[in-house]
Amino acid sequence: MGVFEFLMLFCFGFSWPFSIAKSLRSKSAKGKSIMFMLLIELGYVFGIVHKILNDLNWVIWMYVALFFVVLVDIALYFRNRRLDKEGR
Repeated sequence: MGVFEFLMLFCFGFSWPFSIAKSLRSKSAKGKSIMFMLLIELGYVFGIVHKILNDLNWVIWMYVALFFVVLVDIALYFRNRRLDKEGR
């Protein structure tokens, strides 16, 4: 059943590269919610812990990959917030 879990994660995670691209282009944190992104990160952490404790299989790599993709967007949020404060 790992295929269906992978597909679910793929569908949820598909938008993050677009979000990162927008963050890079706009150089602004406006319209971004840090709380939303942190909550998503927490969800991926819980998914990783579940895979380790109960159902270790290849799908764990999708959780790990998406964790790092969202982490990039979080880092861009803080960079862009700084740029917003500097008036860029």
